[in-house]
Amino acid sequence: MSEIFGIPINAFMGQLLIGLINGSFYALLSLGLAVIFGLLNIINFTHGAQYMMGAFAAYFLLNKLGMNYWWALVVAPLAVGATGVVIERFMLSKLYKLDHLYGLLLTFGLALIIEGVFRNEFGSAGLPYSMPSALEGGHNLGFMFLPNYRAWVIGASLVVCIGTWLLIEKTKLGAYLRAATENPKMVEAFGVNVPRMITLTYGFGVGLAALAGVFAAPIYQVSPQMGSSLIIVVFAVVVIGGMGSILGAVITGFGLGVIEGLTKVFYPEASNTVIFVIMAIVLMIRPQGLFGQR
Repeated sequence: MSEIFGIPINAFMGQLLIGLINGSFYALLSLGLAVIFGLLNIINFTHGAQYMMGAFAAYFLLNKLGMNYWWALVVAPLAVGATGVVIERFMLSKLYKLDHLYGLLLTFGLALIIEGVFRNEFGSAGLPYSMPSALEGGHNLGFMFLPNYRAWVIGASLVVCIGTWLLIEKTKLGAYLRAATENPKMVEAFGVNVPRMITLTYGFGVGLAALAGVFAAPIYQVSPQMGSSLIIVVFAVVVIGGMGSILGAVITGFGLGVIEGLTKVFYPEASNTVIFVIMAIVLMIRPQGLFGQR
């Protein structure tokens, strides 16, 4: 059997695939955080709970309304994004003139409340979500078996990430969003409803988290704790890429997922801490992150 650095190639490629899968979720979640922080200056600790809500929304749509996975990809982000609109309009909007710490504490408290409600209602055990029949099975590549669904998640996440970056950086709407963070009065002078734009932007970031939850539902158990176990790593990814950097969130998310996966091959003991070690090194050398600005 062929080997890479003394490791069987199938084991190496298997961990690389797992790294890309994890990187897909890191990229999508950190992208949502970067959009919210970069454009609204909100550190959204509710993001993990909203990711979990996306997975539960897919579960409810399938088991209560009979709406399959493909419908969930559209309906769940819209539904959870709508809850984000409510949170921004009636809670976060009251804190914009205060220190950022207040927004952080509010979103952290909301995360605890949401997770507690779901845990009390559904317990700590995970709920199964069936994989869509069109994506069952996989392909034998010779050196490894590639499951169709995991290939779909990687490709779809990459498309969403690139599309979001193009929307923010290359369109007129993105230009208005970026200008509104610098000088909202000037943007309002052009007839743009800045408060509504801010609200919809927060809802969009929340919708990205919910979309990641729908992607995760067939792979992992749908559980109230699924967001809290992931969000700390995602915040580390955002810090490494640069707070508010859309491109940094995408590249760093996928890259660190691969690094984490390969660490499990060469030095398994460090796989749970390698991202935080990288974060510490980056903060010492480049405090604004790899792609951030001072």
